[in-house]
Amino acid sequence: MTDNNTTTNKSTYANQGKLARLPLPSLEETLDRFITTVSPLLTTPQQKDTCIAQVNNFRHTDGPKLQKLLEEYDQQGKAEGTLGSFVEEFWSDAYLAPDSSVVMNLNPFFVLEDGPDNNRSKDQCGRAASLTFSAIKFASSLKKEAIVPDEFRGKPLCMDQFRALFGASRVPKIGERDAVEVDPESSHVVVLQNNQMYFFEALGQDGSVCVNEQDILEILAAIQADATLEPPDITSRNSLGVLTTLPRKEWAAARSLLVSTSEHNETALEVIDGALFVLVIDDVKPKDIHEAASNMLHGTYDLRSRDDLIDYQAGSCCNRWYDKLQLIVCSDGRAGINFEHSAIDGHTALRFVSDIFADNVVQFAQSITKTIYSNHDGMFPSIIQADVKRASSTNSVIPKKLSFELPQEILDKIYFAETTLSDQIVASETKVLEFTGFGKTLIVQNKMSPDSFVQLSMQLAHFRLYGKIVSQYEPVLTKGFYHGRTEAMRTATEKAATFCKTWMDPSATNDKKLEALREATVYHSAGIKNALTGKGIERHLFALKCIADKNNIATPDFFSSEAYSKLNHTILSTSNCGNPSLRLFGFGPVVQDGFGIGYIIRENGLNYSISSKHRQTERFAHTLKQTLIDMGKLIQPMSSLKVECSRTVKQDVEKDNAATEYLEAYSDTYGEGPQSSFSSSFDNLSVTATSKRSSATFARVLHKQTSMSRTRLSSFGENITPREGGRKKLGEDERSTG
Repeated sequence: MTDNNTTTNKSTYANQGKLARLPLPSLEETLDRFITTVSPLLTTPQQKDTCIAQVNNFRHTDGPKLQKLLEEYDQQGKAEGTLGSFVEEFWSDAYLAPDSSVVMNLNPFFVLEDGPDNNRSKDQCGRAASLTFSAIKFASSLKKEAIVPDEFRGKPLCMDQFRALFGASRVPKIGERDAVEVDPESSHVVVLQNNQMYFFEALGQDGSVCVNEQDILEILAAIQADATLEPPDITSRNSLGVLTTLPRKEWAAARSLLVSTSEHNETALEVIDGALFVLVIDDVKPKDIHEAASNMLHGTYDLRSRDDLIDYQAGSCCNRWYDKLQLIVCSDGRAGINFEHSAIDGHTALRFVSDIFADNVVQFAQSITKTIYSNHDGMFPSIIQADVKRASSTNSVIPKKLSFELPQEILDKIYFAETTLSDQIVASETKVLEFTGFGKTLIVQNKMSPDSFVQLSMQLAHFRLYGKIVSQYEPVLTKGFYHGRTEAMRTATEKAATFCKTWMDPSATNDKKLEALREATVYHSAGIKNALTGKGIERHLFALKCIADKNNIATPDFFSSEAYSKLNHTILSTSNCGNPSLRLFGFGPVVQDGFGIGYIIRENGLNYSISSKHRQTERFAHTLKQTLIDMGKLIQPMSSLKVECSRTVKQDVEKDNAATEYLEAYSDTYGEGPQSSFSSSFDNLSVTATSKRSSATFARVLHKQTSMSRTRLSSFGENITPREGGRKKLGEDERSTG
């Protein structure tokens, strides 16, 4: 990731033409690796023999034909400039075609660290205003293509996902898959509070920011005053956002009914869809970190009864709009993100969150130093460069309330959507493990990859608890390629299985356990490197399956085999995403009997967010903690390291060579790690002419949304009057310094 937005004047999308296409592996290589990958999950010799026979049958029958079709499809997409890779269309469909609810099944969440200003970070409106102001500045800078493009160890990363960060919405469709629609002219923010919706203009016609932080604070105060006029037992009945938690076909039907009810409803939905993002103000104060994580994942469950015994949902679970990027702020100032995952991955969301959090930190630093130093920034340059030109008229940025005409059929759907969601919440559990015994520093000192170490800790914890090696998934960043997203790494390797079994062997010595741990981490790191450089197997196999369907070819038996099913039944769905701006990152399980585990590797700690349905989540977290403690006893602590007073050149070389193995393989899922020579793998890949698209080109999987005119937007909605005496010097131009 880049340092900040001030290091270069390079356009956000300047590196797109430098990116190679994702390579299409050979069929032979992928099938050979498949056998190796799935082998630890096959517990009997008969299962393994059957797997080999089925793979070889596919290798000599359907496989070559599908490989040829996929190669032709890839070449056609390259020649016509319609596809960024052989898997792009299919991977998009994998997100947008399923009918299941996005809540707990797709949307991930972040919990941010507390803000730098202790007083402001505990104040809900103050924290919301600060984060929203920075987010609007980021949107303005991105609109002008001034956000510095991401790099990974000196190599450019694809920035295409940023086109779907703001003004984007997942829209359900009747009779077809969902679509991600993007309004490139988006200029307003939607606010959700007490199940009611509001919006205000945030960007001017030239893309500059038309409100400052104080303006936003006053806007939020006005919204809060209006939102609290209605009690929650009334607003919960009309909580339209809960419809976004429905299975997609049901939501498509409900949305169609809303639109057919009145033109007013259609326009109101356009306002929501076209917003930069949704700011969610929650009337919730999480009692602990577990509840904070749960609130960001799916909201809270708080069933209450009125005096007439009619129950209603007073939790925050209805105060959401899951089809868009949501910035969520609790009543105690705790903040987080819940993002729609179809078009953006964690790395893109992390860049956004990192920049706005860092911008808050710099604003705080500037507030301290600007009275000491004469320059405007107080010795600290702004993280996000954006022009702030406050609106010349109060009326142009006054908050407005969105209303809907809701027939009884929609009101019934809202109620049933809430009860169904409440069932899911009650059946789910999220627990947090913030381990402080050691972290990245100690693991690296012991010449192991921190990411591989953490991955093995989860497999071992599950093995200790259940005695089984299970399928474990880790997504690996492939944004080093044009329109790249992720590839799969499977942690349950033969080396990992050996490590787990050695660990549980009462006769195994600590040296044997440590040796098995080292071998497993090296093997895992090599797999990460393969995935990172386009040599993974799962996106290839998935594309082969999809190309058969695209050409009306019956799905080969290989894809319904026991081996293929076992590999794709992911009991441990894991992902590593984080930096100092985040306290937690997480998501729900991908199968009913699985765990969803997001983790963050810190210098001196490891944070896990663990979610499951009908599983012993707390017990798993406890076992994982004990596992980390026990693994920590095997690795050399800092206090036992000795300082070498004199060393020969030969010794230096030998130590550097030994370190290279773990350093090169250390490729955290979202790209943080020491410099390595893996980048040479990208250097040998050619850049195609079709990759050199203009910065205005949308990815094939996105749909350009028709923008509402500013006149139409400004005339829609009910005005909410801000506090008097708030706005001063209207029309004053400012260079943003926070």
